[in-house]
Amino acid sequence: MQLLDEISRVTRTTWVTRREPVFREGPFDEAAGRAAVALVEDRVRRGLPPASVVSVTGLPVTPQVRAMRERGVLNRLAMFDEITETGVRWSDGRDLAADVILWCTGFRGALDHLAPLMLREPSGGITMTGRLATQVARDPRVHLVGYGPSASTIGANRAGRAAATELLGFLGRR
Repeated sequence: MQLLDEISRVTRTTWVTRREPVFREGPFDEAAGRAAVALVEDRVRRGLPPASVVSVTGLPVTPQVRAMRERGVLNRLAMFDEITETGVRWSDGRDLAADVILWCTGFRGALDHLAPLMLREPSGGITMTGRLATQVARDPRVHLVGYGPSASTIGANRAGRAAATELLGFLGRR
């Protein structure tokens, strides 16, 4: 959102997303933050792939978002189907010329290097345990800080401490 705002001030932009964005009015207090993290944590404790924290919090309607709405920047289009030589194309045949495609993916866990440990469940996720859901159920030596509910700045700080404490206990070094 921040990049879209900046770029839209100097050139014409088109906002395309995979899913319809969900905006959230009102303050995001501590209780709302804890509730959002709990929803993400529940998924990983059940061995499901984590949802992003923003998928359960929604995008906050800030003064910046209000200004973008007023300027017409947030007229979102569904994801296109094809990248062409001159831009992008949707399945209904609509084309849009584009000089640049800025693909902002957010963040997802990159865990392919752990495949030999066979941590994934048939559902595609990794079942997490431990105090703040950082410990892998299939291998308690492995903690994934930044996966699931700890995939946020606040969550990672708290989860990092919990993971370190649990690992010290596992190693018998408390």
